[in-house]
Amino acid sequence: MNTASTEEPRWLNEEEQRVWRSYVHATTLLEDHLDRQLQRDAGMPHIYYGLLVKLADSPQRRLRMTELAMHAKITRSRLSHAVARLEKNGWVRREDCPSDKRGQFAVLTDEGLETLKQSAPGHVAVVRTALFDRLTPEQQKSLGEIMQIVAEGLQPDEAGADLPWLR
Repeated sequence: MNTASTEEPRWLNEEEQRVWRSYVHATTLLEDHLDRQLQRDAGMPHIYYGLLVKLADSPQRRLRMTELAMHAKITRSRLSHAVARLEKNGWVRREDCPSDKRGQFAVLTDEGLETLKQSAPGHVAVVRTALFDRLTPEQQKSLGEIMQIVAEGLQPDEAGADLPWLR
């Protein structure tokens, strides 16, 4: 898709620039803060924690790899690398899909579930102090609504959309 245009760019005004830079600054710091806490306390990056959570929330603690990539919003190759590391730790195992020779499931092991249970309290405490405790209930609600609007705009339903888990 060619996004080049002969029209003049719609530059951000001063206030939009301030908001954008604040957003980038805050999200970069927040992701780093969460990642460092999980690395220190659980020996895993934030993305791996999210994969374990999604598997724990799934029926029989298992999901097809393509579905797990979609939930994690990452490419299939990045997911494959992450699952390989989680397998090495004994937290996840892969199983072949009986109905599709090319498909595989990621399955959360008992050891992975135990690791998740042990790391969850510290992670939730960091999320609470870094984000929710700093906001009023009204700000929390607004933030949730804003992020939902942004996510919906970036995740189109039409076929052929360029989304990470489809790459």
